[in-house]
Amino acid sequence: MRVFSLGALDHWRRSPVSKFREVSAITRMSKLTLVSSNKCFGGEQRVYSHESSEVNCTMKFGVFLPSDALDGKKLPVFYWLSGLTCTEQNFITKAGGQRLGAKFNFIIVNPDTSPRGCNIEGEDDSYDFGSGAGFYVDSTTDKWKKNYRMYSYITKELPALVNENFPSIPDRIGISGHSMGGHGALISALKNPGMFRSVSAFAPISHPTKCAWGKKCFGGYLGSDENVWREYDATELVKSYNGPPLDILVDQGAADNFLKEGQLLPERLMESCAESKMPCVMRMQEGYDHSYFFVSTFMEDHFAHHAKFLNN
Repeated sequence: MRVFSLGALDHWRRSPVSKFREVSAITRMSKLTLVSSNKCFGGEQRVYSHESSEVNCTMKFGVFLPSDALDGKKLPVFYWLSGLTCTEQNFITKAGGQRLGAKFNFIIVNPDTSPRGCNIEGEDDSYDFGSGAGFYVDSTTDKWKKNYRMYSYITKELPALVNENFPSIPDRIGISGHSMGGHGALISALKNPGMFRSVSAFAPISHPTKCAWGKKCFGGYLGSDENVWREYDATELVKSYNGPPLDILVDQGAADNFLKEGQLLPERLMESCAESKMPCVMRMQEGYDHSYFFVSTFMEDHFAHHAKFLNN
Protein backbone atom coordinates (compact mmCIF):
# COMPACT_ATOMS: atom_id res chain seq x y z
CA MET A 1 0.00 0.00 0.00
CA ARG A 2 1.32 3.43 -0.95
CA VAL A 3 0.65 6.56 1.18
CA PHE A 4 0.85 9.98 -0.49
CA SER A 5 0.92 13.55 0.69
CA LEU A 6 -1.46 15.82 -1.22
CA GLY A 7 1.38 17.23 -3.29
CA ALA A 8 2.79 13.80 -4.12
CA LEU A 9 -0.67 12.51 -5.01
CA ASP A 10 -1.20 15.38 -7.45
CA HIS A 11 2.18 14.62 -9.05
CA TRP A 12 1.33 10.91 -9.31
CA ARG A 13 -1.95 11.70 -11.05
CA ARG A 14 0.02 13.51 -13.75
CA SER A 15 2.70 10.81 -14.04
CA PRO A 16 3.27 8.74 -17.22
CA VAL A 17 2.26 5.51 -15.48
CA SER A 18 -1.11 6.87 -14.40
CA LYS A 19 -1.60 8.35 -17.86
CA PHE A 20 -0.94 4.98 -19.55
CA ARG A 21 -3.44 3.25 -17.33
CA GLU A 22 -6.06 5.82 -18.24
CA VAL A 23 -5.21 5.71 -21.96
CA SER A 24 -5.16 1.91 -22.05
CA ALA A 25 -8.64 1.83 -20.54
CA ILE A 26 -10.28 4.42 -22.74
CA THR A 27 -8.53 6.19 -25.60
CA ARG A 28 -6.65 3.42 -27.36
CA MET A 29 -9.60 1.03 -27.50
CA SER A 30 -11.64 2.56 -30.27
CA LYS A 31 -13.02 -0.86 -31.32
CA LEU A 32 -13.76 -1.99 -27.78
CA THR A 33 -16.36 -0.96 -25.20
CA LEU A 34 -15.44 -1.37 -21.55
CA VAL A 35 -18.20 -3.28 -19.78
CA SER A 36 -16.62 -3.68 -16.35
CA SER A 37 -13.32 -3.31 -14.53
CA ASN A 38 -12.31 -4.59 -11.09
CA LYS A 39 -8.97 -4.32 -9.33
CA CYS A 40 -7.68 -7.80 -8.57
CA PHE A 41 -4.28 -9.10 -7.36
CA GLY A 42 -2.66 -5.76 -8.18
CA GLY A 43 -3.98 -5.79 -11.73
CA GLU A 44 -7.39 -5.32 -13.31
CA GLN A 45 -10.01 -7.83 -14.40
CA ARG A 46 -11.92 -6.26 -17.26
CA VAL A 47 -14.69 -7.28 -19.62
CA TYR A 48 -15.01 -5.72 -23.06
CA SER A 49 -17.58 -5.94 -25.81
CA HIS A 50 -17.09 -5.30 -29.51
CA GLU A 51 -18.79 -5.76 -32.86
CA SER A 52 -17.29 -8.88 -34.40
CA SER A 53 -16.69 -9.10 -38.13
CA GLU A 54 -16.25 -12.88 -37.95
CA VAL A 55 -19.43 -13.83 -36.12
CA ASN A 56 -21.45 -10.75 -37.09
CA CYS A 57 -22.76 -9.87 -33.65
CA THR A 58 -21.68 -8.25 -30.40
CA MET A 59 -19.14 -10.39 -28.54
CA LYS A 60 -17.73 -10.14 -25.04
CA PHE A 61 -14.39 -11.27 -23.68
CA GLY A 62 -12.59 -11.00 -20.38
CA VAL A 63 -9.03 -9.76 -20.02
CA PHE A 64 -6.90 -9.79 -16.89
CA LEU A 65 -4.09 -7.24 -16.98
CA PRO A 66 -1.34 -7.72 -14.39
CA SER A 67 0.16 -4.61 -12.85
CA ASP A 68 3.09 -4.68 -15.29
CA ALA A 69 0.69 -4.65 -18.25
CA LEU A 70 -1.10 -1.65 -16.80
CA ASP A 71 2.27 0.08 -16.68
CA GLY A 72 2.90 -0.68 -20.35
CA LYS A 73 5.22 -3.69 -20.14
CA LYS A 74 4.64 -6.20 -22.93
CA LEU A 75 3.66 -9.63 -21.60
CA PRO A 76 2.79 -13.12 -22.88
CA VAL A 77 -0.89 -13.92 -23.36
CA PHE A 78 -2.74 -16.95 -22.00
CA TYR A 79 -5.99 -17.66 -23.88
CA TRP A 80 -8.74 -19.63 -22.14
CA LEU A 81 -11.71 -21.25 -23.90
CA SER A 82 -14.71 -22.32 -21.85
CA GLY A 83 -17.14 -25.18 -22.33
CA LEU A 84 -20.78 -25.82 -23.15
CA THR A 85 -23.31 -23.35 -21.65
CA CYS A 86 -20.56 -21.01 -20.44
CA THR A 87 -19.98 -17.31 -21.03
CA GLU A 88 -16.83 -15.29 -20.37
CA GLN A 89 -17.93 -15.07 -16.72
CA ASN A 90 -17.36 -18.72 -15.75
CA PHE A 91 -13.60 -18.51 -15.94
CA ILE A 92 -13.52 -15.02 -14.41
CA THR A 93 -15.51 -15.99 -11.32
CA LYS A 94 -14.61 -19.66 -10.78
CA ALA A 95 -11.12 -20.52 -12.04
CA GLY A 96 -8.91 -18.40 -9.78
CA GLY A 97 -6.93 -17.33 -12.83
CA GLN A 98 -6.28 -13.74 -11.77
CA ARG A 99 -3.94 -14.75 -8.94
CA LEU A 100 -2.02 -16.91 -11.38
CA GLY A 101 -1.94 -14.26 -14.07
CA ALA A 102 -0.37 -11.94 -11.53
CA LYS A 103 2.06 -14.62 -10.30
CA PHE A 104 3.26 -15.69 -13.76
CA ASN A 105 2.88 -12.23 -15.33
CA PHE A 106 0.51 -13.29 -18.10
CA ILE A 107 -2.26 -11.31 -19.70
CA ILE A 108 -5.31 -13.62 -19.64
CA VAL A 109 -7.94 -13.45 -22.38
CA ASN A 110 -11.15 -15.47 -22.18
CA PRO A 111 -13.94 -15.05 -24.76
CA ASP A 112 -17.57 -16.08 -24.77
CA THR A 113 -18.30 -19.53 -26.19
CA SER A 114 -20.61 -18.61 -29.08
CA PRO A 115 -22.38 -15.80 -30.88
CA ARG A 116 -25.42 -14.47 -29.03
CA GLY A 117 -28.76 -13.02 -30.07
CA CYS A 118 -28.46 -13.77 -33.78
CA ASN A 119 -32.17 -14.57 -34.17
CA ILE A 120 -31.46 -17.93 -35.76
CA GLU A 121 -34.35 -20.35 -35.39
CA GLY A 122 -33.43 -22.97 -32.80
CA GLU A 123 -30.33 -21.21 -31.46
CA ASP A 124 -31.59 -21.35 -27.87
CA ASP A 125 -33.39 -24.70 -27.98
CA SER A 126 -30.72 -26.91 -26.36
CA TYR A 127 -27.68 -26.58 -24.12
CA ASP A 128 -25.36 -28.46 -26.49
CA PHE A 129 -26.05 -26.70 -29.79
CA GLY A 130 -26.41 -23.05 -30.72
CA SER A 131 -26.02 -20.40 -28.01
CA GLY A 132 -23.26 -21.37 -25.58
CA ALA A 133 -22.17 -24.18 -27.86
CA GLY A 134 -20.21 -22.71 -30.77
CA PHE A 135 -17.82 -25.70 -30.63
CA TYR A 136 -14.96 -23.56 -32.02
CA VAL A 137 -15.62 -24.43 -35.66
CA ASP A 138 -16.38 -22.32 -38.75
CA SER A 139 -19.83 -23.41 -39.83
CA THR A 140 -20.44 -24.22 -43.49
CA THR A 141 -24.18 -24.96 -43.40
CA ASP A 142 -26.47 -22.23 -44.71
CA LYS A 143 -28.37 -21.64 -41.49
CA TRP A 144 -25.33 -21.14 -39.29
CA LYS A 145 -22.42 -20.02 -41.48
CA LYS A 146 -23.00 -16.27 -41.18
CA ASN A 147 -22.54 -16.22 -37.41
CA TYR A 148 -21.07 -19.47 -36.14
CA ARG A 149 -17.42 -18.88 -37.02
CA MET A 150 -15.85 -19.28 -33.61
CA TYR A 151 -12.70 -20.93 -34.94
CA SER A 152 -11.79 -17.87 -37.01
CA TYR A 153 -12.87 -15.60 -34.18
CA ILE A 154 -10.48 -17.33 -31.75
CA THR A 155 -7.52 -17.73 -34.09
CA LYS A 156 -7.77 -14.51 -36.13
CA GLU A 157 -10.03 -11.71 -34.97
CA LEU A 158 -9.56 -11.92 -31.21
CA PRO A 159 -5.73 -12.15 -31.24
CA ALA A 160 -5.60 -9.17 -33.62
CA LEU A 161 -7.79 -7.15 -31.24
CA VAL A 162 -5.68 -8.14 -28.25
CA ASN A 163 -2.41 -7.26 -29.98
CA GLU A 164 -3.82 -3.92 -31.10
CA ASN A 165 -5.22 -2.84 -27.75
CA PHE A 166 -3.05 -4.40 -25.03
CA PRO A 167 0.71 -4.67 -24.36
CA SER A 168 1.01 -8.25 -25.58
CA ILE A 169 3.95 -10.15 -27.03
CA PRO A 170 2.33 -11.55 -30.20
CA ASP A 171 4.68 -14.51 -30.58
CA ARG A 172 4.38 -15.61 -26.96
CA ILE A 173 0.87 -16.93 -26.60
CA GLY A 174 -0.53 -20.11 -25.11
CA ILE A 175 -4.00 -21.60 -25.12
CA SER A 176 -5.99 -23.79 -22.76
CA GLY A 177 -9.60 -24.64 -22.08
CA HIS A 178 -12.15 -26.89 -20.46
CA SER A 179 -14.39 -29.54 -22.05
CA MET A 180 -15.61 -28.04 -25.35
CA GLY A 181 -13.02 -25.34 -24.70
CA GLY A 182 -10.32 -27.97 -24.23
CA HIS A 183 -11.27 -29.28 -27.65
CA GLY A 184 -11.05 -25.71 -28.98
CA ALA A 185 -7.63 -25.16 -27.44
CA LEU A 186 -6.21 -28.40 -28.85
CA ILE A 187 -7.48 -27.89 -32.39
CA SER A 188 -6.42 -24.23 -32.44
CA ALA A 189 -2.85 -25.22 -31.59
CA LEU A 190 -2.78 -28.23 -33.92
CA LYS A 191 -4.30 -26.41 -36.91
CA ASN A 192 -1.96 -23.41 -36.58
CA PRO A 193 1.59 -24.73 -36.17
CA GLY A 194 3.78 -22.17 -34.45
CA MET A 195 0.99 -19.79 -33.47
CA PHE A 196 0.70 -21.06 -29.91
CA ARG A 197 3.88 -21.85 -28.02
CA SER A 198 2.01 -23.88 -25.42
CA VAL A 199 -1.24 -25.79 -25.08
CA SER A 200 -3.11 -27.64 -22.35
CA ALA A 201 -6.66 -28.79 -21.61
CA PHE A 202 -8.99 -29.86 -18.82
CA ALA A 203 -11.33 -32.76 -19.63
CA PRO A 204 -11.31 -31.95 -23.35
CA ILE A 205 -13.76 -33.39 -25.86
CA SER A 206 -10.84 -35.22 -27.41
CA HIS A 207 -12.43 -37.16 -30.25
CA PRO A 208 -15.61 -35.28 -31.22
CA THR A 209 -16.22 -37.20 -34.43
CA LYS A 210 -16.95 -40.24 -32.23
CA CYS A 211 -19.05 -38.76 -29.41
CA ALA A 212 -22.66 -37.58 -29.21
CA TRP A 213 -21.82 -33.93 -28.51
CA GLY A 214 -19.46 -33.75 -31.45
CA LYS A 215 -21.73 -35.56 -33.87
CA LYS A 216 -24.61 -33.23 -33.05
CA CYS A 217 -22.59 -30.03 -33.43
CA PHE A 218 -20.53 -31.15 -36.41
CA GLY A 219 -23.61 -32.38 -38.23
CA GLY A 220 -25.44 -29.13 -37.57
CA TYR A 221 -22.58 -26.73 -38.26
CA LEU A 222 -20.56 -28.62 -40.87
CA GLY A 223 -23.02 -30.90 -42.65
CA SER A 224 -22.86 -34.62 -43.25
CA ASP A 225 -19.33 -34.99 -44.69
CA GLU A 226 -17.31 -36.63 -41.93
CA ASN A 227 -14.06 -35.81 -43.74
CA VAL A 228 -14.81 -32.17 -42.90
CA TRP A 229 -15.52 -33.12 -39.29
CA ARG A 230 -12.04 -34.61 -38.94
CA GLU A 231 -10.51 -31.20 -39.63
CA TYR A 232 -11.78 -30.17 -36.18
CA ASP A 233 -10.94 -33.35 -34.26
CA ALA A 234 -7.79 -33.21 -32.10
CA THR A 235 -7.31 -36.98 -32.19
CA GLU A 236 -7.25 -36.86 -36.00
CA LEU A 237 -5.22 -33.64 -36.25
CA VAL A 238 -2.39 -35.04 -34.14
CA LYS A 239 -1.79 -37.65 -36.85
CA SER A 240 -1.06 -35.02 -39.51
CA TYR A 241 0.58 -32.32 -37.38
CA ASN A 242 3.71 -30.92 -38.98
CA GLY A 243 5.14 -27.99 -37.09
CA PRO A 244 7.20 -26.89 -34.09
CA PRO A 245 7.15 -29.33 -31.17
CA LEU A 246 4.06 -29.18 -28.98
CA ASP A 247 4.05 -30.48 -25.42
CA ILE A 248 0.44 -31.16 -24.41
CA LEU A 249 -0.79 -31.32 -20.81
CA VAL A 250 -4.25 -32.79 -20.12
CA ASP A 251 -5.97 -33.17 -16.76
CA GLN A 252 -9.02 -35.40 -16.50
CA GLY A 253 -11.24 -36.08 -13.49
CA ALA A 254 -11.73 -39.80 -12.91
CA ALA A 255 -15.20 -39.18 -11.43
CA ASP A 256 -16.34 -37.13 -14.43
CA ASN A 257 -19.76 -38.37 -15.53
CA PHE A 258 -19.13 -37.22 -19.09
CA LEU A 259 -16.00 -39.38 -19.18
CA LYS A 260 -18.10 -42.37 -18.16
CA GLU A 261 -20.71 -41.53 -20.81
CA GLY A 262 -18.11 -41.57 -23.60
CA GLN A 263 -18.29 -37.87 -24.44
CA LEU A 264 -14.61 -37.07 -23.81
CA LEU A 265 -12.56 -40.07 -25.03
CA PRO A 266 -9.14 -38.87 -23.81
CA GLU A 267 -7.72 -42.35 -24.30
CA ARG A 268 -8.14 -41.94 -28.06
CA LEU A 269 -6.12 -38.73 -27.97
CA MET A 270 -3.38 -40.43 -25.97
CA GLU A 271 -3.25 -43.33 -28.44
CA SER A 272 -2.97 -40.91 -31.34
CA CYS A 273 -0.21 -38.93 -29.60
CA ALA A 274 1.72 -42.12 -28.85
CA GLU A 275 1.48 -43.28 -32.46
CA SER A 276 2.55 -39.86 -33.77
CA LYS A 277 5.25 -39.36 -31.11
CA MET A 278 3.61 -36.14 -29.93
CA PRO A 279 4.54 -35.42 -26.29
CA CYS A 280 1.39 -35.55 -24.19
CA VAL A 281 0.94 -36.00 -20.46
CA MET A 282 -2.55 -36.95 -19.32
CA ARG A 283 -3.12 -36.99 -15.57
CA MET A 284 -6.16 -38.90 -14.32
CA GLN A 285 -7.23 -37.15 -11.12
CA GLU A 286 -9.05 -39.52 -8.77
CA GLY A 287 -12.31 -38.30 -7.28
CA TYR A 288 -12.61 -35.14 -9.39
CA ASP A 289 -15.62 -34.41 -11.57
CA HIS A 290 -16.18 -32.12 -14.57
CA SER A 291 -16.74 -28.89 -12.64
CA TYR A 292 -14.67 -25.78 -11.98
CA PHE A 293 -13.89 -27.24 -8.55
CA PHE A 294 -11.72 -29.66 -10.52
CA VAL A 295 -10.41 -26.98 -12.90
CA SER A 296 -9.44 -24.53 -10.15
CA THR A 297 -7.61 -27.25 -8.21
CA PHE A 298 -5.09 -27.87 -10.98
CA MET A 299 -5.07 -24.50 -12.72
CA GLU A 300 -1.73 -23.47 -11.23
CA ASP A 301 -0.09 -26.58 -12.70
CA HIS A 302 -1.31 -25.51 -16.12
CA PHE A 303 -0.01 -21.97 -15.74
CA ALA A 304 3.35 -23.40 -14.72
CA HIS A 305 3.28 -25.63 -17.81
CA HIS A 306 2.64 -22.64 -20.06
CA ALA A 307 5.28 -20.54 -18.28
CA LYS A 308 7.97 -23.03 -19.34
CA PHE A 309 7.32 -22.01 -22.96
CA LEU A 310 6.07 -18.43 -22.68
CA ASN A 311 8.62 -17.01 -20.25
CA ASN A 312 11.72 -18.39 -21.97
